[in-house]
Amino acid sequence: MDLRKLKTLIDLVAESDIAELEVTEGESKVRIVKSSAIPQNQMVMLPPQGVQQFAAPAVPAAAPAAGAAPAAAPAPAAETGTVVKSPMVGTFYRSSAPGAPAFVEVGQSIKQGDTLCIIEAMKLLNEIDAELSGTITKILVENGQPVEFGQPLFVIG
Repeated sequence: MDLRKLKTLIDLVAESDIAELEVTEGESKVRIVKSSAIPQNQMVMLPPQGVQQFAAPAVPAAAPAAGAAPAAAPAPAAETGTVVKSPMVGTFYRSSAPGAPAFVEVGQSIKQGDTLCIIEAMKLLNEIDAELSGTITKILVENGQPVEFGQPLFVIG
């Protein structure tokens, strides 16, 4: 789907009373959702494999509501290492193709410049490389999960 069509669809949603629009064209699927909490339209591009169910990531902020705030606070501080954060909004992939081996696994030693993952943004595959050498101690995102700018992806020890 080209950018002119996407812009037309976004304008259509913005100027109408439509709250949500989903369009499938070939293997591409685009879903545009209008929300009053967010001043802009939200556009979500799903991978061509079909619709996936996305689970919300576990957020430490939910722990205080459960009354376990003192126990939850030390856990992030106990982790040692460097956190690799997402440089963009997109979809996180651990391997270059479905069924291919993951770029990195927990416990694997890596060198500066090694590819850690791919983030797909607007049909472009962006390789995320390690900025330092070390060992992968934690992978914080599931394969195929959407990620936000600045979201932690890996911990390198």
